[in-house]
Amino acid sequence: MKLLLTVVKHLHKPAVCTSPRRGLSSCASSGGLLAGRDATLIVGSSRELLQRLGSQVEVRADFITEEEEGAFMRELELGLKKKRYEFDHWDDAIHGYRETERLSWGAECEEVLTRVRSVAFDEGSPLLGPVHVLDLDKTGYIKPHVDSVKFCGSTIAGLSLLSDSIMRLVKEDATSEWLDLLLPRRSLYILRNQARYNFTHEILKDEESVFNGQKVPRQRRISIICRNLPG
Repeated sequence: MKLLLTVVKHLHKPAVCTSPRRGLSSCASSGGLLAGRDATLIVGSSRELLQRLGSQVEVRADFITEEEEGAFMRELELGLKKKRYEFDHWDDAIHGYRETERLSWGAECEEVLTRVRSVAFDEGSPLLGPVHVLDLDKTGYIKPHVDSVKFCGSTIAGLSLLSDSIMRLVKEDATSEWLDLLLPRRSLYILRNQARYNFTHEILKDEESVFNGQKVPRQRRISIICRNLPG
């Protein structure tokens, strides 16, 4: 089953923080709601926006080990290699991708997914059964979109395998409000509530992959995505 996406195209690209310092830029707050998580992996258009969305956007670096990443690849690679990368998504949301969904996993991967669910979702929250696997070619990217509210609930959580990347969030009705998330290889990102419903999200193409003034080279990237059901 392909997940329905609503594509939102923007008239212009949001600005990127120009501070040369790696880590918290002048747009971020070292003592706000992001304290205690990987705040250095999130920058935005204003300190106020970061504080407002602080509990709704997370990036957890090194959430899985290299060995756990290898376990996912051993389970997925053979099936993915049977598919071709597609460059014309059915609703124009993704370029250079192949995808699959899985209901059952080996013990090591299932243990990781249990950890993801325990940190990302409220206890007892009904989850979308299949786990979505999205494989982006090095030249691939995901265009700005909001996941369909018909099939997906208030929270999206994704593991990033094989490559660092940049996720950009832009407010649908005020494109001057934005966040950039640095998603290191083997990290977990979580989007909740306003960040999930009111902001588009996208994965930047390699030539646009710049975080806080620094180039972040993109390679092939696989994301393992869990979602809850609509309430």
